[in-house]
Amino acid sequence: MNLMNFIKEHCFQALKNTFQDQIASIHIDKIEITPSTQAKFGHYQCNSAMKLNKILGRNPREIALTMTEEIKKRDTAHFFANIDIAGPGFINFTFSPEFLSKRLNEIILDPRLGVPLASPALNVIIDFSAPNIAKDMHVGHLRSTIIGDCLARVFHFLGHTVLRLNHVGDWGTQFGMIIAHLKTVLPNIAESSVPDIDLSDLVGWYRAAKKRFDEEPEFKQQAQREVVALQSHDETSIRIWQLICAISQKAYQKIYALLDIQILDRGESFYNPLLPTLIQDLEQKGMITVSQGAKCIYLEDFKNREGDPLPLMLQKSDGGYNYATTDMAALRHRVQDERGDWIIIVTDSGQSLHFQMIFEAAEKAGYYDPNKVRIDHVPLGLVLRSDGKKFKTRSGDTEKLIDLLNNAISKARELLIERTPDISETDLERAAHVLGINAVKYSDLACHRLSDYVFSYDKMLKFEGNTAAFLLYAYVRTQSIQRKINISISDLLAQNQKIILNDPTEIALGLVICQFPEVLENMSRDLLPNRLTDYLYSLAEKFHAFFHQCRVEGSTEQNSRVLLCEAVRRTLHQGFELLGLKPLERM
Repeated sequence: MNLMNFIKEHCFQALKNTFQDQIASIHIDKIEITPSTQAKFGHYQCNSAMKLNKILGRNPREIALTMTEEIKKRDTAHFFANIDIAGPGFINFTFSPEFLSKRLNEIILDPRLGVPLASPALNVIIDFSAPNIAKDMHVGHLRSTIIGDCLARVFHFLGHTVLRLNHVGDWGTQFGMIIAHLKTVLPNIAESSVPDIDLSDLVGWYRAAKKRFDEEPEFKQQAQREVVALQSHDETSIRIWQLICAISQKAYQKIYALLDIQILDRGESFYNPLLPTLIQDLEQKGMITVSQGAKCIYLEDFKNREGDPLPLMLQKSDGGYNYATTDMAALRHRVQDERGDWIIIVTDSGQSLHFQMIFEAAEKAGYYDPNKVRIDHVPLGLVLRSDGKKFKTRSGDTEKLIDLLNNAISKARELLIERTPDISETDLERAAHVLGINAVKYSDLACHRLSDYVFSYDKMLKFEGNTAAFLLYAYVRTQSIQRKINISISDLLAQNQKIILNDPTEIALGLVICQFPEVLENMSRDLLPNRLTDYLYSLAEKFHAFFHQCRVEGSTEQNSRVLLCEAVRRTLHQGFELLGLKPLERM
């Protein structure tokens, strides 16, 4: 049950019952319910009376009074402890402890914690991460990888079919350059095997090839010939290209294993055979304009700084294709061949204009109907150093992602040794890995995805504030309570033990647990993972307040409070899973 929608339905029904002749033009979605920002205003607030005064011909306070009287009259089940009016017509709702207790007792028996399956279930395709072959994954890939994975986890939990695609940069002129260089320095490279070569070798070859390409005209021509050979599927060229891809894939799969990421490679090469027919189709539809030999689409809504039409170039004057061609073909394939109902592309915000043009051109070409298929570009801010600049190493290179993750684990290990010097080596290694990776992920997800954020090991590994460590500590504490009391949760449930909320901290905690479904609904709508991190932080704070205020062991409410702690544990555990975090039993 979504508590926000529950109140919304009560408000809408009250309007229908009291303003029957004038309600026809009002849809339930026009009723605005928001969580109260302060406890004195109850649990939720409705401010729709202010916006309905013109339609209903009444002043807002009169509308609010009429609504509250109707809701109170119909509230025979005592859902609400209080409904009052504040200011010019705000309606404040406070749920009764009995209602929240009843809801918690339903949640504790539900493996889904009260979260309904989506109806209808959609085919959701999420494009994220997207490293480039022959290059290290760097800190710039962090946000796309973590946020894309989180969105995929949430949509899967809600019951949608999710396809996670890794749009790998595995095609283009740079491969002709690398192949030409390798044929020079390693004539037998086509017979090599992956175990003999690692990514550092490949990155070195790429840099050497780029230097030769820029400085040696003869080598540049050789590289261009290799591009033609590769596109013509020359056997040797394809074998070397496959080797280059395999070396890179082996390296970034190590990172995905560290981050617990499951994703399907679907590189640019997959769409390459579709590009000629794409251009042909767009030409037949009269959408292509030739400008200085290049084939472009001009869209009315897009202008450059001078006010001139901004071209979306799909084929260069030399016949080559580019990112726009591949992205247009990928979008068409995901809609028409893979039958995507919702397509989500997670990249940095610098690509926003590019995707706006791709989406509009695809719609104009008839490749998708926005009334039937939802397409979103999910833009991301940057990860910055402590000085506010882009993340780079001392040598000026972009920070390798694998180094950043390993450093997080090392620093978590040092912190754990300091806090728990008697921890065993086995427990230390597992806890350091969990805490380090969780800290990196959570720090990223807790920041609004459109905002830049400063990467700080010290800040993300703190045990206070909105951090992974703080949440882990709350989770561990729920476990320690159960171990200390040594009561079986399954036995309590089998005995029909109920959660009964009495203390204000119990009621506040119970309310937050009940809000889990609406948080996931809001997050899936807005594609903002920080909605979930903010919720889990609030849950952990309310749990700690309850823990300090209410005695569990030996109290007359012991069994009820043990179940309340279990509801917290399960909600935190499910939240961790959706964020891609791992729990710890001890800390």
